[in-house]
Amino acid sequence: MTSSQTDDRVSVKTKFFFGIGASADNAINWIFNVLAFFYYQQILGLSGALAGTAVAIAICADAVTDPLVGSISDRFKSKYGRRHPFLFFAPIPLAIAIFLIFNPPASFVESQMAMFAWFTVFTVLLRTFQTIFAIPLLAMGAELSTNYIERSKIMSYESLFGLYGYVFMHLVAIIGIFGMLYGGDGGRLYQPAYTPVVLLCCAFVIITIFACAYGTRDQIPKLKQREVDAGPPGAKVFFGDIWSVLQNRNYRALLFGLFFLAVTAGTHETLGIYMATFFWELNANQWGFLIIGNIIGTHVAFFLAPAIHRKFDKRWAIFWGCFFFAIFWSSATTLKLLGIGPDVATWNAVIFIGSIGIFNVFAGVVLTISVMSALADIADEHELLTGQRQEGIFYAARTFFSKAMNAFGHIVAGFAIDFYIKLPPKSEPGEVAEDVLFRLGIVDGPFAMFFGIVAAFVYLGYKIDKKRYREIRMKLDRYHETIPSGGVNG
Repeated sequence: MTSSQTDDRVSVKTKFFFGIGASADNAINWIFNVLAFFYYQQILGLSGALAGTAVAIAICADAVTDPLVGSISDRFKSKYGRRHPFLFFAPIPLAIAIFLIFNPPASFVESQMAMFAWFTVFTVLLRTFQTIFAIPLLAMGAELSTNYIERSKIMSYESLFGLYGYVFMHLVAIIGIFGMLYGGDGGRLYQPAYTPVVLLCCAFVIITIFACAYGTRDQIPKLKQREVDAGPPGAKVFFGDIWSVLQNRNYRALLFGLFFLAVTAGTHETLGIYMATFFWELNANQWGFLIIGNIIGTHVAFFLAPAIHRKFDKRWAIFWGCFFFAIFWSSATTLKLLGIGPDVATWNAVIFIGSIGIFNVFAGVVLTISVMSALADIADEHELLTGQRQEGIFYAARTFFSKAMNAFGHIVAGFAIDFYIKLPPKSEPGEVAEDVLFRLGIVDGPFAMFFGIVAAFVYLGYKIDKKRYREIRMKLDRYHETIPSGGVNG
């Protein structure tokens, strides 16, 4: 390991404020993944297929906006660097888009097509502004260090504080607002209960993103030193950037793995509230306490992921993390379908689901940390081969995955609820037919598990191990010592 790698440490303060930004991203994902589809399908009565189609349209927009923002961010020049202007711009538009998604005009609710149009437009806007914030944030995280293990630590903070954003929204919304403020079991089925949840999320997003941008502003000089002149932006350059990164086989392996994993994770995320409400028949407090498994699993992964990367290559951490993530997330539902498991609507069911969830979350967080750290390593390989420093383009895959995760989940859930599960709007817990619950369990269990296992084997196409990374880093360091700025060819 070179001396530049050894000395390239990042302060806890910087990691802390970087992580705070991730908490905002996960708060957005929580309110959209967990509540938006359920709100439109069960509360407002929008067809599940139309709700899924709205998100399908949004993901088509993501396919353009995600790499576009990545390319612009990589080439942006200002006295505040490439990344921070985007962080300061995004919070207010993001909060407005969140609020408007959950507040369509009363006249729109009377029409399926009007509701569909409203949900589509503001979902596209939400995801666009989320892109403007999230891609520069993750690209900044990759630029903070060139150290193989330090990068894993930085991304561990991203996962840990992402959990805190998720936990904050889950506990305050589910137990505090749905459970205590709006009548326990029925809170999630009561439309006025959503208003304080949405306002809380808007405030949280604004505060945390501004805190992240302000708290990491002292890194701007350091980040500017690592900038590589990528030339002026333009349509030709934009498509050239995309084509260039897709030539990297390691990047393709992660990208295709993320695609298959999106089907698994997105289906679970979207159906989570349906499973808690109708399949397991949990009240608000019981559903809220399931978060304990997330808290334990994430903290264990936060401390162990860098050690795992020291002992094993990131490639194997990604494979096994994905494999066990797919198995454990579907296990509680699958076992219940087989007649193995506690009675529904009991605390024994909470313990059963939560205990399995610890292993699922641990595997998922190790996977996430490993993939995001690996993307930074691929960005170094790309610079070595092309002379271009383009973390923004590479991390567009991460934000695209995060949004594709709920998009595919909404698409699968929407069409499944209408045409396979056949769960009608305004259903009541305990009154849903057994055959409907069985079909709901099949989609959340074996179906979702299959695509995650496929993703694990696709990830094996990623080949950068510690030896290969040391070679990449040594060549880059030698070049940078000779020519402080510019690219490397060969």
